[in-house]
Amino acid sequence: MNKKYHGKVILFGEYSMIFGSEALLIPYDSVFGEWSSVINRPSDRGFDLNKKLFEFFNYLRKDDKFRILDLRRFEMELNAGLYFDSNIPLGYGVGSSGALVAAVYDRFKLIEIDDTLKLKSFLASMENYFHGSSSGIDPLQCYFGKPFVLSQQTTDNGQQSSFTILDNDFISDDIHIFLLDTNIKSPTGPLVEHFKERRRDEKYLDKFNNEYVPLVSECIDCLVEKKDDEIFANLLRLSTLQLELLSHTIPDNYKEYFLKDINEDHFQIKLCGAGGGGFLLGFSDDVEATGRYWEDRGKKISWIR
Repeated sequence: MNKKYHGKVILFGEYSMIFGSEALLIPYDSVFGEWSSVINRPSDRGFDLNKKLFEFFNYLRKDDKFRILDLRRFEMELNAGLYFDSNIPLGYGVGSSGALVAAVYDRFKLIEIDDTLKLKSFLASMENYFHGSSSGIDPLQCYFGKPFVLSQQTTDNGQQSSFTILDNDFISDDIHIFLLDTNIKSPTGPLVEHFKERRRDEKYLDKFNNEYVPLVSECIDCLVEKKDDEIFANLLRLSTLQLELLSHTIPDNYKEYFLKDINEDHFQIKLCGAGGGGFLLGFSDDVEATGRYWEDRGKKISWIR
């Protein structure tokens, strides 16, 4: 049986983790990619995916750092029709490129990178092909396939990072998580570059570092430590700050939902990944009430927990 490489969801830490905040990621088990071949499953789609994988291979073979991959075997298998068959939606922030990068590393590595931080850096170099600038966190999640918290600290020796692997059932039974489909595909690169430009403004940077980043850590702590009585209040604060600081990443016709109160509407919405479209991430305390709310408005949601 082929190994499956699942998608991922960043629960907290989009944008902020680029500049040193914590981040919390979980697998998105409903979508995945796996290896296939046009020999066994011939189709126009398969031939197209094989061609695109060749383009990724050509990127990898131009840089010596990727010599820990068996690029000779990679090329041979490509010539024999290899492709990555995935149902992870593109431009939705749920790991379409991360799963591919994880799969290529896993299949063709000549050396296992045991150090997690070095592995993250290597996977980031691979994923740069797709986004221009990658943190490496997405393919790392797709490779591990387990929830984890990324913690980062700045010391005299530079930025130090650590990873804490969590149990699959670490979230309280009373917290339910869903994805809201905006039906808008959006590339990650331009959104991240726009954000980096905004951070050049000192007032913006001060508010982001001193209000937004600590709040991300509070939300992660609430979820991991099962502080159910605090999580939704912090979520509302976070969503409100996202409206202010990351407004360019939120589709205009969805901004009103970021101010919904859990006490009235039984859910709250925040960004999922880079934003700009794709999915938005929702937290609910009542599955039935939340389902009815979105059904009445003709919106599609998918429960992931």
